[in-house]
Amino acid sequence: MEEQCSLYVGDLDPSVTEEQLIQSFSKIQGYISAVLCPDTITGRSLCYGYVNFFGYQHAMHAIEIMNHKFINGKSIRVALSLPNSEARKSGIGNLFVKNLDISVDNSKLQHIFSKYGKIVSCKVAVTPEGKSKGYGYVQFESKESSNDAIQKVNGTIVEGKEIYVSRFISRSERFQANSGAIYTNLYVKNLDSEVTEEILREKFSQFGEITSLLISKDENGVSKGFGFVNFEHSNDAKRAEESMHGTQLESKAIYVARAQTKAERQGILSAQFEQRRKERLQKFKGLNVYVKHIDENVDDSQLNDYFSQCGVISSAKIMRDQKGASKGFGFVCFSTPEEANMAIKTLNGVKFHGKPLYLAIAQSKAERRAFLQSLYARHNSGFLRPFIANITTPSPIYHKFGYQPPWRPNGFSPPVGGPAGLQPPPLRVIPGNPPMQNRQSLYSPFPRFAGAYPMPYPQGQSQPVRFNKHTGYQQRAGNVNNLSNGHPRPRSNGNHVPLADSSCSSAKTPNEFKDLSSKLAASSAEERKDILGRLLYPLVEKLHVSKYNRFRSRRTSLMSWKFWLDLSSDFSPADRVFCPFSSPGFQSDIASKITGMLLEMDNAELLLLLESHESLAAKVEEAVQVLELYQTRSKASKGEIQATAGQLEPLSSEASFN
Repeated sequence: MEEQCSLYVGDLDPSVTEEQLIQSFSKIQGYISAVLCPDTITGRSLCYGYVNFFGYQHAMHAIEIMNHKFINGKSIRVALSLPNSEARKSGIGNLFVKNLDISVDNSKLQHIFSKYGKIVSCKVAVTPEGKSKGYGYVQFESKESSNDAIQKVNGTIVEGKEIYVSRFISRSERFQANSGAIYTNLYVKNLDSEVTEEILREKFSQFGEITSLLISKDENGVSKGFGFVNFEHSNDAKRAEESMHGTQLESKAIYVARAQTKAERQGILSAQFEQRRKERLQKFKGLNVYVKHIDENVDDSQLNDYFSQCGVISSAKIMRDQKGASKGFGFVCFSTPEEANMAIKTLNGVKFHGKPLYLAIAQSKAERRAFLQSLYARHNSGFLRPFIANITTPSPIYHKFGYQPPWRPNGFSPPVGGPAGLQPPPLRVIPGNPPMQNRQSLYSPFPRFAGAYPMPYPQGQSQPVRFNKHTGYQQRAGNVNNLSNGHPRPRSNGNHVPLADSSCSSAKTPNEFKDLSSKLAASSAEERKDILGRLLYPLVEKLHVSKYNRFRSRRTSLMSWKFWLDLSSDFSPADRVFCPFSSPGFQSDIASKITGMLLEMDNAELLLLLESHESLAAKVEEAVQVLELYQTRSKASKGEIQATAGQLEPLSSEASFN
């Protein structure tokens, strides 16, 4: 009984189905089966398949009939399947043909070389549109046939052009040829375990004098399957490489090439890795969805189940750190681009485990960098009009969380004569209380995080006052600054506009959002953060103060800070946050800290926060949790809460006060 013979069918059009492949080959005698190879992730055709026949003769008859035939408007390539990877990758009998006329196709190229021996495969390289690139490949069954074809076809005229024919050289071999023209040391691998140094020397000594030879062995003296042969002259080494590469030595075909240094090998591997990475990115382009703001308790299976409503998912993975903790983002790969786009349209901004998700097509670092550059340069002319007009109150300065401004060490006041005539206010002193250590804060009775700069007071206004029985515990920012010695002053004539309100109203103007990219593109990195901070601060303050105002009606008079500390010990840390004893400066302090933390994010993400109220609220909540964690750790390190109001740290967690 004849053995089964397999044929490789390549260069298929992506639209060709397995049914069409079966229909095309099933009419040939000896047909058994056919299969179209799909991508394991996307399910799309890989544009090749295999057809099985009874016996070698039936398979060769199928090659004669179907090779270079057209299916769905594209010429296919049919050849014997070579299960032996060494024979397939060795390049023996493989020729490179260039300077072909555009009229030369696969069939015509095979007709030119068929007279010199049996051809295994023949192909003309084409563009995605099907146009010839002017070069191709011809693989003969034997090395002798390929050598004969080189001698007789190289330099001949085909369709009015002189063609060039030579032995095919792989990419890695071409790199070696360019990296060093003069070499004497050869690397030999795929050696049979029975091959000794004496046998190897006997085979290579016919090409010239050998100065050294070594077969690498393990601790037990067993050959590792590779070695080195060093010739005295470079020409001898080149001849040995050309003649011995791919030849049979004992039971294996050996690999012979120039010995490489570690740096050269790493360069080759790096180039190969980069090539595979690009191919992988191209394969999954438009299929992979980047998902951000994922709750830390969500795992891969939950993410897969949630996104399965949008289509067939190939993979879903949440990125984690070295300790296994979720990083808050992940990737979901769909089977088609349509399903990926549907997921983005359907689930972007939708809350999942209490957090609004952010979805976008996954991008490489290079693509992301190009996107940000185009975002900043989209409007390369014009500037954003001033956010605030006729404002005497200077805006707060933001620094990233954990950063202490160099011109303000240990909380001392800035130099006199700052911007807009700002003068540092005198240190507040509360009678009966000890002075604050190291002058920790000049603007509020609470110590601050180093990452948040306090709201300054403009020149001409009185210094901040302490709370007493003559003043309410809750006052708006516009009223606190108009107090003198505990009593109200006449209100401003309207020229002094509160900074937060002005910034907020200005930031919500559609024209300013439209021109914001132009302003950012024309600014330095530091100025960009300042611009975004001016927009973010009033929104963050509004989110925080709106919660605080719900408790303004519950005021408690004639209550000292000492009494409040005693009372607050009965509440949880979350219950003491938006309490009626908090001052507007206290709320602004928290808003300033949160804004400074948000400014650590990428500018593109900050723009998204400005456009999405839910996303901004979620980020503010995360920042509040970080501040609460800091307060908890600080309290544990001190061992007890300080009794003075000047040393009470503000907590940051949302709760109700009863």
